[in-house]
Amino acid sequence: MSSPRTHATPGTPATSHRRPEIFQKLDRFWLRVTEGMEIGQLWNQFRADARASYRLYQRDFEASSPAATRKPGFWPRLQGFAWAILEKLSPARRVLLLLGLLLLAFPGGGYSHRDEIGHVEFVQFDLRFLGGAMLFVLLMLEVADRVTMKRDLEIARDIQRWLLPANPPEIPGLALAFATKPANTVAGDYYDVFARPGSDAQPHFLLAVADVAGKSIPAALLMATFQASLKTLSSTPCSLADLILGMNRYASTNSQGGLRFTTAFLAEFDPATRNLTYINAGHNPPILRRASGAIEHLTSGGLPLGIMADASYQAGSVTLEPADWLVIFTDGLVEAVNAHGLEYEEQRLINVLQGGAAATPDELLRRIMSDLDAFVGATPQHDDVTCLLVKSE
Repeated sequence: MSSPRTHATPGTPATSHRRPEIFQKLDRFWLRVTEGMEIGQLWNQFRADARASYRLYQRDFEASSPAATRKPGFWPRLQGFAWAILEKLSPARRVLLLLGLLLLAFPGGGYSHRDEIGHVEFVQFDLRFLGGAMLFVLLMLEVADRVTMKRDLEIARDIQRWLLPANPPEIPGLALAFATKPANTVAGDYYDVFARPGSDAQPHFLLAVADVAGKSIPAALLMATFQASLKTLSSTPCSLADLILGMNRYASTNSQGGLRFTTAFLAEFDPATRNLTYINAGHNPPILRRASGAIEHLTSGGLPLGIMADASYQAGSVTLEPADWLVIFTDGLVEAVNAHGLEYEEQRLINVLQGGAAATPDELLRRIMSDLDAFVGATPQHDDVTCLLVKSE
């Protein structure tokens, strides 16, 4: 009679082959540290962080030391980068950093003295531990600042999400899908679709995509003011031209002399006539793909909002026929770059659109974003990406 066999559950090692407890603890520790990321993913993340940090310091270095006044050579450039790093710290932390590095560079020394009976004693000391402790304290201070800032940014991100629609509204004759990918925790891109009073007492629908110049917190704050002014002005019956004029006047009062401008595409859709009236305020021209496959661009408009308070705008108009597609996007989509420095470009977007014309907006949007991710790879995202798809039914 054969002896019974012990079977282990698939994926679980038998008791006799269990790893020692110390290795299991190390596995759990490593999993917690890496959040389950593979070595390749960790390396890609490190490279992305290193490139972003380098660009930050390089920008400050070039701003403080223009090429015309910059001394040639390796050491002047290294000195400039060192100052660019030091100036990111408070004066007290700069001193702490310099002392820590100094103690690591000159870690020790010694001296000798003669005691009362004539014996010579040598006393040696090592300051590397003190230098390392100073750098560790500096690291903890910087991490505390980063955690506080990250918490504030996460709150700002949640507030920003409340300002943007979670799902597209039901519009007779249209199907919609939209997506956005911030380059940072908060973004300067804005999109919205909502009903507003029409001239014929029937609700019309406003489609808006905007891109505030800049990124992160400053752009996010201006995006919030753009959203508030758009919703306020849209609640009163007026033409799209009057709406954009009011938006431009308001933006000009908050643009720091035109430095903080906003590109925008606003369109008003009338379900009864299927007419789309639009104004392009310096934005990337949306792509209109007709059912026949022909490509048009919606260009009528004027300057970005906030540059000139008395700027004029010209409205355009198109009729959306069944199976027409309208793609509204920000420049972060077509200007996304890969590891070779090549841009995604509009033609690639058009190719995806042509190949997925029979899909639903949700399906086509997934294809576009997947194609963008495949093109960019591990290259850091340098600008916010927003895309709004409209399919006429």
